[in-house]
Amino acid sequence: MTLVNDDDDGANRLGEYLRARRGTLTPDRVGLTAGTNRRVPGLRREEVALLAGISADYYLRLERGRDSNPSMQVLEALARVLQLDEVETAYLMTLGGPRPRAPRRPREEHVPARLHHLLGSIDAPAFIEGRYFDVLAANAAAIAFSPRLRPGNNRLRSLLLDPEEREFHQQWEQSVRAFIALFRHSTADDVDDARAIELVGELSLASARFREEWARQGVKSFSGGPVHVQHPVVGPLELHREKLQVEDLILVVYYADEGGPTAEKLRMLQSLATPPLQP
Repeated sequence: MTLVNDDDDGANRLGEYLRARRGTLTPDRVGLTAGTNRRVPGLRREEVALLAGISADYYLRLERGRDSNPSMQVLEALARVLQLDEVETAYLMTLGGPRPRAPRRPREEHVPARLHHLLGSIDAPAFIEGRYFDVLAANAAAIAFSPRLRPGNNRLRSLLLDPEEREFHQQWEQSVRAFIALFRHSTADDVDDARAIELVGELSLASARFREEWARQGVKSFSGGPVHVQHPVVGPLELHREKLQVEDLILVVYYADEGGPTAEKLRMLQSLATPPLQP
């Protein structure tokens, strides 16, 4: 699931994360003078070690995977130095903790009948997605909103590889960064997840943008927020998006401010919608 570096065997997830995150910080952001002849982007290993209050040799061992079980105090110090937020810090803690004895069997993602009924009752574009961003179920309004929301499609794959999806998202770059960070957060605890490994491999081969963003090791938890899209039929839409967790699934709903132009455009789309195929 991770891009392999020259000095590790692909299993050094803690070291890869530390290396990627220090590469995003400049010396001035942590109160250091940059100086001259800097050969690496971001902070040097020695600078991170100094600011965290640990030896440079010990930090080197962490990055190279020679010590994969640091103390909580060391991880907290590194999180502070690397300016990690709450979600990123929690992710760092999972990387530095004890490894599971055996990989868990992947659970089949199944949408219960009550959620299909719920989707049918929602008078707005709504769908169910799984932990890999597979669309598992959708109402007619969602498919009218975007044909990429038909059950069976993968939203991450569509976002990166479908030219129509790139035109659809007015803030495509921000969406890509957020989606990939969400995907890493969603699959972080399953290092042997065959489905995640397959998807990462496919997208790494097909998308330079995915390779670049995946190497940044960004982590983000799912949340709602504003969405701006350019619909090919009704034009620009300014929407709100809510993401609600239902057991291991995510219910996603797009809705507009009542009385505004986007609400009227959504009603127009719903009038054109046809019932979705049964899964």
